[in-house]
Amino acid sequence: MKITIEPHNSNLANIYAKEANKISQIFGKDLVDIYHIGSTAIPGIKAKPIIDILPVVKDINKVDQYNSYFENIDYELLGEFGIKNRRYFTKSDKVTKEKLFHVHTFDIYNQFDINRHLAFKAYLIEHPDVAKQYSNLKEALFVKFNGDKENYINGKDSFILFKSFSSNNLASIVII
Repeated sequence: MKITIEPHNSNLANIYAKEANKISQIFGKDLVDIYHIGSTAIPGIKAKPIIDILPVVKDINKVDQYNSYFENIDYELLGEFGIKNRRYFTKSDKVTKEKLFHVHTFDIYNQFDINRHLAFKAYLIEHPDVAKQYSNLKEALFVKFNGDKENYINGKDSFILFKSFSSNNLASIVII
């Protein structure tokens, strides 16, 4: 599968906010918080034009009861999709079939997965020089692998190693 990467688009924050509002309405009282994560949430870096959203819910086991509501707003339900205690949804453009949103839902007790996403975003925002390196790597991988999604993802994943950390310990993110 081929991907594209684009320069940072500040309008994606507005698109995120509208979609996050829809997701918040679906989860209602079961939602603890919701975050814009991934490269589109980091100013100045190139990204696939897909918005990653991280809803945090009270109980992951209750998420499946909302599946029909997600289907009603055109999400594909993918279950855990390789990560235990996650619910993963994707939404694509009806005409082009291009992915628009990836929704990674975790419950409040899964602090490891929540924190790894939030710490990555926070670290790159606080360290624009490292964010630029990451953006350059993404562009180089895109060119090197001619937009091949699997090789692109595998290449960029080696950029960041996550060690055990808490939400207050961003220093434990190691850049390689």
